[in-house]
Amino acid sequence: MILQPYFESPFDIHISFHVLIAHLEKVALEGTGYVAERAQALLKEIAPYPELRNGLNDQSQIDDNLPVIQNLLADLFPAALSHNEIKAVTIPFYNIIINQTDRLKSIMEAAGQDFYINIRDFDQHQFYVMCCCLILNEFYSTALDFGRPMFYDIPTATGVMRHYRILYNADFLEIFPTAEHPQLTKEVINQLINNYDDIGLWKSIFPPGSYQLKGFAILNMFDATVENAVSALKGTLITGLHDVNVEDDFESIFRSIYRIPDLHIGFTAFNAEENKFSSIAPLRKIRSYMLNNSPEAICTDILGPKSYHAIMGKSNYFAISDTQQFFLEHPDSELAHQFLMQNIQSFILAPVVKDDQLLGVLELASSRPGELNSVNAHKLETVMPFLVNTIDRQITSTQNQIQAIIQNEYTTLHPSVQWKFMKEARKYIERRNENKVYELKEIVFEDVYPLYGQIDIKGSSDSRNLSIQRDLNNQLTALIGIVSQLQELDGLATEYLQKLLDYNASTGDVSLLVRTDTEQYIQTFVDTSIHPLLRNFLSSDIYGDTITAYFEQLDKLTGRFFKYRRKYDTTVSTINLKMSSMLDERQVAAQQMFPHYYERFKSDGVEHNLYIGASIVPNHVFLLTHFYALRMWQLQTLCEMEREHYAMKASLPYPLDVTTLILAFSSTMSIRFRMDEKRFDVDGTYNARFEIVKKRIDKAFVKDTSERITQPGKITIVYASDHEEKEYLGYIKQLQAQKLLGAEVEKLEVEDLQSISGLKALRANILH
Repeated sequence: MILQPYFESPFDIHISFHVLIAHLEKVALEGTGYVAERAQALLKEIAPYPELRNGLNDQSQIDDNLPVIQNLLADLFPAALSHNEIKAVTIPFYNIIINQTDRLKSIMEAAGQDFYINIRDFDQHQFYVMCCCLILNEFYSTALDFGRPMFYDIPTATGVMRHYRILYNADFLEIFPTAEHPQLTKEVINQLINNYDDIGLWKSIFPPGSYQLKGFAILNMFDATVENAVSALKGTLITGLHDVNVEDDFESIFRSIYRIPDLHIGFTAFNAEENKFSSIAPLRKIRSYMLNNSPEAICTDILGPKSYHAIMGKSNYFAISDTQQFFLEHPDSELAHQFLMQNIQSFILAPVVKDDQLLGVLELASSRPGELNSVNAHKLETVMPFLVNTIDRQITSTQNQIQAIIQNEYTTLHPSVQWKFMKEARKYIERRNENKVYELKEIVFEDVYPLYGQIDIKGSSDSRNLSIQRDLNNQLTALIGIVSQLQELDGLATEYLQKLLDYNASTGDVSLLVRTDTEQYIQTFVDTSIHPLLRNFLSSDIYGDTITAYFEQLDKLTGRFFKYRRKYDTTVSTINLKMSSMLDERQVAAQQMFPHYYERFKSDGVEHNLYIGASIVPNHVFLLTHFYALRMWQLQTLCEMEREHYAMKASLPYPLDVTTLILAFSSTMSIRFRMDEKRFDVDGTYNARFEIVKKRIDKAFVKDTSERITQPGKITIVYASDHEEKEYLGYIKQLQAQKLLGAEVEKLEVEDLQSISGLKALRANILH
């Protein structure tokens, strides 16, 4: 078989040892002693084989002369280094490898018989131009630098890909022109240098076989797997974080570094504000083994004291070489439990820290014990800086996206007014592009009509306090039962029991609300005295289960019983969610009447502001009938919302009532966007009166009585003028016809408020 390059080339190839033989002849002639004798002996041995000097161009010739070739090359391939050096004889860029060292042989054998060695990312065009550049440098004194790192990618017997850097020693190679070789002018050479991509030009000037390449080169290889993996990791971090195969890429890189064919890589993000681990951003396509299938978990629930101290305290690697043994030593370890469920028998957790802030944890997991440990954990030091910077960039990007979402979903400008902000921003950009100073002006909408309404949860503060008191009383009752049983085992129990009994007596009467400072004092006593006492008996055969059951009832954040408070919170959030979503849905139809500004707020209930007028939508014709239609919409919507609450009241954890209120205000006002608060507010002293009334009216009483103007099951409309009374009586009549309001309508006077007097109210019962 005639020796062939990977691709077509301008060279006629002859493997020859003529340079080495000439060197031996010189040593034999001029040298003395053993060196000269050694050279003479080699020359005598190769004398019957003139083809070694003249050149071999067939594989069979190489095979026939291989024993002689090995003796000839013995000084260049010391036997003592054969198990260490990765070395062979070759022709650069050809798939000819002879006289391999023992280490290279073992590498090739492990790769398998089907493996075909080839230079990575080396194509026909590069090869041909590179050969031509060798000729130009040799015969035309150019100094073309075409060198670049070259690699062989060779798998191990277990399938792990190793990467070897290629180095050539070409001291024993020579180039000879043939009769067909061209004579090049400077202009032709410049044309070649400026036309790398024109392969036709290169081939026309350097036709195949126009030069002879004679001799041999020494191929040296060294294992650059770690360096190559780091380089590949950089590329993946820069470009591949959003690719679907990013997890496979990561695992392939780390498997090369650790030489573990089935190594798994995970990442768990850390949320410092909530002290939680999360399986989401920034590397959301890489799974979290710490959390398994959970989206998030409190840090201390996952990490035990040992791992917590290493990762959170010292920011060190935390490596366990035998997960099963670790679990036997720490049976309460949630971390070990999660890993064993996934057949992870050894693992490394590497904290990703930037500016002393934990960003997340890189996870390395193996299904065999011993493969990952505290020693090879430090291999990560070569890659962690790149991971840290990339993850920090991703987190920053994610935070920016979160901020954009918050602005878009929660503090966004209502579509009805956004046009004016865009107009002002456009002015700012235009002036800035003209290098002119321009300060953003405040956004004001003049002559708009306000509408205000609310659905308020009645007695929410009392209900909240009552739920806290009930939980506290239940906790004290439970502790009394446990501590009374511990008296015979611990002398402090008797003293603590009496205090618990006293506290329980003071909290047992729900008609008397417990003061906040008393509640805090009791909780401090429980946290600092009772709980340490109970923990001393957690392992007790008699009381351990009872004490464990008690601690399981405590809220993880507050350390308190939370049953009734949770019911209260759930009730309030359910009411708010239902009322606000219903209001938002009805707003769609209201905007069709006439575009207007809308905002709502949730606290212990839902309140809303509406502003309508020509200045908000200047391209629409505004009429007072639009304002009146919106008032009717508001009244009907609030009645239906109150009725909806009544329908779901029976299913709520807490039977909380709501009250419904509308404040009628018929004068126009101006609203101004407050840049510091990022919200609209009324503008001017007179208009501020409207805001004052809003803040005070819901707790007002009917004049000369102790009765609140707002009552469950009724809607209250507060107004100031007879005109408004007549208008709303007309709306009420329409809703009575729709069987939404009852026949009885009360006309009330509102008590005088600070700086405000003369307000009146209409109150009608809502038909459920």
